[in-house]
Amino acid sequence: MYKKIITLLAITSLSLSAYSDKDLDGVDDSLDQCPNTYFSELVDMNGCTIENLSGEHHFDIIYGLNFTKADYTTTEKTDTTTQDLQLDYYYRNFSLQIISSYYNYNNKTYDKSGMNDLFIAAYYKLSPTNELTLRFGAGVTIPTYDSLLNNNNSDYTASMNIGYKLESINLFAGYSYTIINDDDVAGVASYQNTNSFTAGAGFYPQKNLYVSGSYNNSDSIYTNVDTIRTISLYTFYNIDANWFASFSYSYGVSDSASDSSTSFRVGYYF
Repeated sequence: MYKKIITLLAITSLSLSAYSDKDLDGVDDSLDQCPNTYFSELVDMNGCTIENLSGEHHFDIIYGLNFTKADYTTTEKTDTTTQDLQLDYYYRNFSLQIISSYYNYNNKTYDKSGMNDLFIAAYYKLSPTNELTLRFGAGVTIPTYDSLLNNNNSDYTASMNIGYKLESINLFAGYSYTIINDDDVAGVASYQNTNSFTAGAGFYPQKNLYVSGSYNNSDSIYTNVDTIRTISLYTFYNIDANWFASFSYSYGVSDSASDSSTSFRVGYYF
């Protein structure tokens, strides 16, 4: 089985992927009997080396379709459909990521569509022990979203994720801090830097199916808005040596969160 890389997109706020694979060999940490294999190695279903591959440079491309329903106490009911394209490059413990998306936003008052902001990030992972992995990241959000609220400056994000293998259970948590550089709009919008936190656990009901649940807590980019809190279900299905798919569902547990959000993604690794 060739190595597969699973990376979750977070457009509004960064969060940790529910799929944990610290050596990036396509075998979840909860099942990996040979941790810390390199990208250049072909592994079996247990994550152990069969032979070396010809190169250490790998890529994936992921297409996602997302649907969000919102009915905040201060606004009218709104539906948003988003299509996103994600490209990843991997070399040993390093990875680079670029994400672009196109949205359609509509309610009873108006219908609007266009490009969301472009996100570019770099990551590095460490494995202090066989059970523990750390992943550090830094990214920039480049303003390609056309807004009347002065969302016209680049924002910067730093993140840290932690995963711990406890027998057949994978425990994970993540934290990110974003510097919001957008200009305030007097009497309309006032911006603030944000903190985001995610924690959860996952397991394999079948060898090619992974399921996890998580709790997510994030500051709004706007001041005087309650913390955004959601609970999420995530599933990943390994189709074959190159193709994979994932499905996620989030439910808002605070008035400031969207009522629900559903996402389907399909990717190809090479």
